[in-house]
Amino acid sequence: MSHDALFAPLKVGALTLPNRILMAPLTRCRAEDDHIPGALMAEYYAQRASAGLVIAEATMAMANNSAFWREPGIYSQAQIEGWRRVTDAVHDKGGLIALQIWHGGRACHPLLNDGAMPVAPSAIAIANGAVNTPHGAQPYVTPRELRDDEIPGIVKGFEAAARNAKAAGFDMVELHGANGYLLDEFLRDGANKRSGPYGGPIENRARLIFEALEAVIAVWGADRVGLRISPLNSYNGMSDSDPVGLTAWLAKELDKFGLAYLHVMRGDFYSKQQGDVMTPAREAFKGVLIGNMGYRADEADAAIRDGKVDAVAFGAAFLANPDLPARIKAGATLNAPKAATFYTPGAEGYTDYPAMGG
Repeated sequence: MSHDALFAPLKVGALTLPNRILMAPLTRCRAEDDHIPGALMAEYYAQRASAGLVIAEATMAMANNSAFWREPGIYSQAQIEGWRRVTDAVHDKGGLIALQIWHGGRACHPLLNDGAMPVAPSAIAIANGAVNTPHGAQPYVTPRELRDDEIPGIVKGFEAAARNAKAAGFDMVELHGANGYLLDEFLRDGANKRSGPYGGPIENRARLIFEALEAVIAVWGADRVGLRISPLNSYNGMSDSDPVGLTAWLAKELDKFGLAYLHVMRGDFYSKQQGDVMTPAREAFKGVLIGNMGYRADEADAAIRDGKVDAVAFGAAFLANPDLPARIKAGATLNAPKAATFYTPGAEGYTDYPAMGG
């Protein structure tokens, strides 16, 4: 197949992307001390600059919400300068790059945050799994329920992160509203059991996402802001009683914001929740729709041709193939991702995947 649809330019808000093969945000845990992006991260992202848009990994919007130990932040001057090295490296290769700004919510751990307890919409712990810490893998702890009067501070944190992302030279930002982190925890009724203005009906559960979007849009303009959601994903112990209905309602409301794009994870890592969330998203959201999770090049091209999505974000394939667009165009064999090195320090399994002919 020629995959012509994948290689058609796409206007995404204020940007024009050279192709529709996007790099999904991928946590890699390669930041240096104090959550500062270093030279290795700059090399990694520059290698992948041929993506239509590089969406950089989940990045701490504010201090003391680490969930991965070695993930980057965007709340200090040193982090801004570190990210500037990354954005310069991507731009020098002719690429475009967005920053995914994020709050870890109940997935955080006191051992990673100077003893600070994680916060969440409700005091419900992630039941299974563990978080990697300097003291080894540790079970998740029960988070502290955020008070209503604390939530404006969270919104201010996203606003400050958006300003810092602009100072770091990013082309746009994506709010992380997926995968069981704070914004997603408020959104889905499996994690949000609170009452009051941020709990109960979907209109209230979505309030924090909308307030965060409004704050970030005030910094960037709506045409440089995207949002990622995962209505079906059970990762981090998440669930919703009506994920398809949630998607339809949310997409309709998000359409009013004039966002650059809506980025939808279409499935569940663990296959616990099933359903078609892409169709209601497409029907309700009239802007650029990005699909993600498990797309191969042929399916992605067909989905774009059929108008089901406007672009596709590739995760593991981009992780293992720094020149993924060129490989797709050439019909070349893809490198296989090495899961054992997804989150380990150093260049192995990070910057040492070969390009074609390498």
